[in-house]
Amino acid sequence: MSRKSDKFYFDTFIECGEYAVKGVKLLNKTFDHYHPSRLHDLIEEMHTLEHEADSLKHKMTQELARAFVTPIEREDIVELAHHIDNMVDNIEDVMMRLYCDDITEIREDVYPVVSLLMDNYDETLKLIKEFADYKHSKNLKEHIIKINGMEGEADLMFIENMRRLHKEVSDPIQIIVWRDIYTYLERCHDDCEDVAANIEMIILKNS
Repeated sequence: MSRKSDKFYFDTFIECGEYAVKGVKLLNKTFDHYHPSRLHDLIEEMHTLEHEADSLKHKMTQELARAFVTPIEREDIVELAHHIDNMVDNIEDVMMRLYCDDITEIREDVYPVVSLLMDNYDETLKLIKEFADYKHSKNLKEHIIKINGMEGEADLMFIENMRRLHKEVSDPIQIIVWRDIYTYLERCHDDCEDVAANIEMIILKNS
């Protein structure tokens, strides 16, 4: 990355990824010793993170509009920024579901999903950092494989959790509520896979 502007894009990807990790840590904090009375303040904190991440994405878009030459294709920059931003947005969506649906107790099978999600977000951030030097990196494939593996594990958790939900819960409202929460958590895992797939495609295009 010889140009200062090149470094700007990769540094901003990393900053956005760091906001995603802050978000998943806040989600874990929300579930840990869960109490509905804490939700409003935690959501406000999450909304601040989401707003700051959006500002970074907007700043990148402005820079892209002015740029004559970019380190990778413009559409790839936009798409990758979008996928990383989704990692933050969908964390906020999970927390909003807890608040809007007035969840008073957390189902035990959610905790392993969130724990795995923290690992997946950490691994995705490592990948984003490694991507900054993608032409010389020897570890990118390893990170991508790990992310894909965790997403596959999350898929299995989702299936089993949905099956358990329909077996154990008779109240249709509770089924709908928890189905939404499981789905949003699954989307967060999918976001990690989307970032990994996007980076893998960019590398192939620029090899």
